Amino acid sequence: MTELTPPSRQQLVAGAADMIRRRGLNATSIREIAKHAGTPLGSTYHYFPGGKQQLATEAVRFAGDTVARMLDKKLRAGPVDGLRAFLALWRDILTSTGFQAGCPVLAVSVEEAADDERLAVLAAAAEVFSGWETQLAESLRQHGIEPAEAEQLATLVVAAAEGAVAMCRAQRTTRALDRVAAQLESLLASTVDR
Repeated sequence: MTELTPPSRQQLVAGAADMIRRRGLNATSIREIAKHAGTPLGSTYHYFPGGKQQLATEAVRFAGDTVARMLDKKLRAGPVDGLRAFLALWRDILTSTGFQAGCPVLAVSVEEAADDERLAVLAAAAEVFSGWETQLAESLRQHGIEPAEAEQLATLVVAAAEGAVAMCRAQRTTRALDRVAAQLESLLASTVDR
């Protein structure tokens, strides 16, 4: 029997992911997450006895799973369609938030470590990035690309997209992401068509 997630727990995880993608992990407190999620502060400690690090780890996994589900669906049509959807997702996040939000997975990855507990958050981020790479590489392999090349292309896609999102936030324009999208789409299309 599948256990249902209480709405306030899910609200906290989603709220944490949203705050982390906007402010980063170090500038996000448990109190602010509860307020942002519209849940009582006490519920945070009930659902997340491990505190901020536990909540942040789950928020990173939540964000990763959200993107992975979208990728899974879009990659069924092929790697170019998956790429387009992956980049369109980031473009939408950037533009819909006025360049105030990026990727929570990247956000936790680039912040200075505050303590050893943060290692769990970094491990979750590493798993998310690896998962996205694996999904993209598998799609490329299914379309005839050799495994080593498929893995390299998948890493290029994830790294280029994440870097472009960071540039877009700084520059307040989607120019970097649009340029990366054009080059990656051309590269993947020509590789798959060979």
